[in-house]
Amino acid sequence: MKKKVLTALTVILLFSISLHSQTNNANQDYINAVKSTSPAEQARLLKAYLAKYESKGTQYENYVHAYLCTRNYPGKTARETIKYGEKALALGGLDDPLKFKVLLNVSNFYSQLGQNLEKAKSYASQALKIAKANKNKNPSSQASAQWRKLEGACYFALGQAQDKSKDLRSAVSSYIQSYKILKNPQILTSLKKVGTSLYRSGSYTQAEKAYEFLISSSKDFSSLYLYARILHRSKKKEEALKYYKQAYAKKKSGEIAFNVGIILADKAKADPTFSKEALTFLLDASFLSPPNSKKAMELAEYLFFTSNKDLRFNENVKEIQKKSKNLEELTKTFNKKFGEKDEEDLSDAELKEMKNILAQIDAGQKALEKLEDAQKAAVDKFTRLIEETKKKLGIKTD
Repeated sequence: MKKKVLTALTVILLFSISLHSQTNNANQDYINAVKSTSPAEQARLLKAYLAKYESKGTQYENYVHAYLCTRNYPGKTARETIKYGEKALALGGLDDPLKFKVLLNVSNFYSQLGQNLEKAKSYASQALKIAKANKNKNPSSQASAQWRKLEGACYFALGQAQDKSKDLRSAVSSYIQSYKILKNPQILTSLKKVGTSLYRSGSYTQAEKAYEFLISSSKDFSSLYLYARILHRSKKKEEALKYYKQAYAKKKSGEIAFNVGIILADKAKADPTFSKEALTFLLDASFLSPPNSKKAMELAEYLFFTSNKDLRFNENVKEIQKKSKNLEELTKTFNKKFGEKDEEDLSDAELKEMKNILAQIDAGQKALEKLEDAQKAAVDKFTRLIEETKKKLGIKTD
């Protein structure tokens, strides 16, 4: 009995010595790896560590996987990053800074590959919780400020995953939160892309949210123009008009000029004071927007000749038509009664009637000429306006 007990104790002792020796060797191999200053050599040593000790319960296996996930080395692939990262997370026991890096790395690489995007969202959300918790530990510290920046990185990673999974509405909110923290122009580029996709799909409310933020941060031409179009499609014409004009001030666009002209022409129906400005934009559009040129010019003509009361253009047209018809009737009457007769053959009454008709014809012709001169002056005024528009836009006149 004593011999059996001694034998068992010997086996336990030998196993303990072996396990202690293995642990010491594993620890030393780990130390050698992390001390290496060469990224390639460090990666080689860390991989060698896993080849010898993986799944054998060594103390630092979780950190080895985490380092292989988060550190750059030659030949590293996205698949490797994800594999090592997820193994590190499964093993657990990482400190917050390292766990945060692993979560963010794996999320970013899944988004880059466009795969397992629900996982990518989950990892980014977990990293966000870590960042917020550490940020709030000591709000006035330098570390808190650093965690605040990392919080911004998490929102961007979450936005990327939402973007790739076509959860565009959520991506808008995430990108906005990220930019508020990091102020990185790259974020605005991503936000603009998502906002444009929402606009093209007809999701104007969400597209408006994206572009409303964009123009508060960067009033570039394309952002102002698309924001105006979104507002226009949402039937917010007054707001659209404001941003169309801001965009047009940056770049003379025929389509913008046409849209502004149409909106202002509609306003002019109730308030004629808008006619002049509408006319200016419509004439610009007639030269800058080939697809809308004819329509813009026709509407400009209509506005010019109907809204300018001093010209009395429409009234004159009606008066010309009336006088022309009257002259035609007088001429027919004269020809019928006196066309083939000589004056000496006419009675005094007939002669008096003939002179009266001729006087009416003469007066009618003079009145008609006066009206036609007034119409020609109005047309000439409109023609000058066209020439002024060409000159303003730098268009050469033949």
